[in-house]
Amino acid sequence: MKFLWTTISVKSMEESLAFYQDIVGLSISRRFPTGSNGEIVFLGGGETKVELIYDGSGKDVVIGADISLGFEVDCLEEKMDFIKEKGLKVDSGPFQPNPGVKFFFVRDPNGLRIQFVENIV
Repeated sequence: MKFLWTTISVKSMEESLAFYQDIVGLSISRRFPTGSNGEIVFLGGGETKVELIYDGSGKDVVIGADISLGFEVDCLEEKMDFIKEKGLKVDSGPFQPNPGVKFFFVRDPNGLRIQFVENIV
């Protein structure tokens, strides 16, 4: 079995796209309209795929409190500085549960926790 993507329902496609492109660094791989002013956008390449779905209503979405998406970065401190420069708040961290890994969390525009992880070699 092969994992394909993670689907996120979004309240604003443009805010979510700005976050996942500018902050996370994913590029659009597919974008197409759905009925009733809705839209679906796939971001990422290779094995990292995120699907954003906007249903056209602008209604709030419900994100589970115990779900996060993790993305690897080369340097955690540089990513934290970048996050702060963009006017975003670090939600929690940084944490270093063992000598081989450090990470912190931010929230996307829908409230989903996004984890940035540095694997220390």
